[in-house]
Amino acid sequence: MPIITLSSDIGLGDYIIGAVKGQIVSALPTANIVDVVHYMSAKNYYHSGYICSNALKYFPAKTINLVIFNLFFKNPEHFLVAEINGQIFICPDNGILTMIINKVPERVVKVALPQGKTITTLEFTQAMVNAAVAISEGLSLEKIGILVEDIVTKYPLQPTFGTDWIEGQIIFVDNFENVIVNITKKEFEEISNGRDFELVFNRNETIKTIGENYASVPVSEKLAWFNSAGFLEISINNGNVAGLFGLKPFADIKSENTYNNQPSSDWMYRTIRIFFKEIAPDINIPKAPPRLQQKSIL
Repeated sequence: MPIITLSSDIGLGDYIIGAVKGQIVSALPTANIVDVVHYMSAKNYYHSGYICSNALKYFPAKTINLVIFNLFFKNPEHFLVAEINGQIFICPDNGILTMIINKVPERVVKVALPQGKTITTLEFTQAMVNAAVAISEGLSLEKIGILVEDIVTKYPLQPTFGTDWIEGQIIFVDNFENVIVNITKKEFEEISNGRDFELVFNRNETIKTIGENYASVPVSEKLAWFNSAGFLEISINNGNVAGLFGLKPFADIKSENTYNNQPSSDWMYRTIRIFFKEIAPDINIPKAPPRLQQKSIL
């Protein structure tokens, strides 16, 4: 019984996801279809990569992951099929694959889509399902597509580091308006080395301790903690930190703005800074690299 996960930006208010499931069970009646997420934003690769990477890593080897995301970012000619740590990923060639796994896969093939006509969403997904069927029947990647190395790449945002500071970006605001930042627990501990710190956001709001969970502080108090995915999260116990302080995901910046000309007042609502106590002269703490590469979590 093959496991097929579905992750998409289509939502559940239309017939498309139901039709895709029909395509799957028509071709693979024994398939175990698992919905991961259907409300990814085609404009927010950071959020989508975060959701998929942290969910899909829990599925067993031989799982086939269909990622139906931003299918028509350009006129599609092919899609990708890749094997990563025993799992199969089938997705458009638009950068979402490297956003999820944070690297170019060692084995990835492109599979041609029908040409000579305008392809619809369901024709695109049918081709992806056909590839899933071929994989489930034991065909190798090389039998269903052409090996490639040159694929569209996009990568997760990385925080910047100094000896006494970290600057991260908000990558996701969840349904409870908790704020997830692209700083991992490992990165925080490597720079802090047990030192006191001050986390600063929204100009002058500060947090000086790391909690264990939402209950670490009284109701209505703000806190910082590392969530189940190992990322820094800023929250209010029984409250909405993003709405209260106007915090926004990095990807929501208007396209005409850039880092260099972004108004500082607007940039502050998307950036989190952590300042550590200065290093005493007699304490030898290794200097942090300018950037730490986040390892693939799949």
